[in-house]
Amino acid sequence: MISTETAGSLPAIRLTAPDGASALVALYGAHLLSWKTPDGRERLFMSERSPLDGSAAIRGGVPVIFPQFSTRGDGQRHGVARLSTWRLGSTGDEGNQASAEFLLTQDDVPAKLAQGWPHRFALSLRFTLDGDTLRMDFRVDNTSDTSWDFACALHTYYAVGAFSKTTLHGLAAGAIHFADALDDIHPATPSLELQTANARLRLEQQGFTEWVVWNPGEKGAAAIADLADHEHSAFLCIEPARVDKQPLAAGAEWRGTHSVTVLPE
Repeated sequence: MISTETAGSLPAIRLTAPDGASALVALYGAHLLSWKTPDGRERLFMSERSPLDGSAAIRGGVPVIFPQFSTRGDGQRHGVARLSTWRLGSTGDEGNQASAEFLLTQDDVPAKLAQGWPHRFALSLRFTLDGDTLRMDFRVDNTSDTSWDFACALHTYYAVGAFSKTTLHGLAAGAIHFADALDDIHPATPSLELQTANARLRLEQQGFTEWVVWNPGEKGAAAIADLADHEHSAFLCIEPARVDKQPLAAGAEWRGTHSVTVLPE
């Protein structure tokens, strides 16, 4: 089932599956604000200080990064997609699934941001609920007549309960046990397993080239205005990404998929 509501002052779309799983997506940024599995447990972290009025990027959930990752380029930090209002595309209900697609083109980007990204493009991001799994299908189309370069990521904030009791398995570097600030980029592997204080999650990706793992730590959190000082211990960001811009030919498309499954404890 698909319904409309507001998050703060932002228009949002609620997806609800027959088994009770739900997701809330703000049209601003096509930003996933909440994902609850059928047991009603929230799986994503949202900062209590994040603005929900369109004045700034949202802190938490799943920010959509495009066409630049962080400051790896001379454009808007983390790109224009998370600062633009997307449109609702197709929706679907099939069996136990519920899905909604969100669309963005160059024409939807605010003029002050479009000046720094003068290329024609079309983005599609579909969220699908299926039992204990959330799937995100991201498509980038070059609708111009020339090639351009882009980077992207799905910057997922997981609610981990206790950062220091969290372990990540599946990276080429081996298991990571978290204790302090980190901002690491790892070559992509097909899947990871995240063990938190109260859950096990399988993270899978296709099409991306890296996994980025981030937490600002206590000192870093104190310097972030839209993050309460104590909140650093409650989340971990693990995102499928292509951190360096790569070319996309005129008329071509790129696809990336990210899925998260809550495993039996």
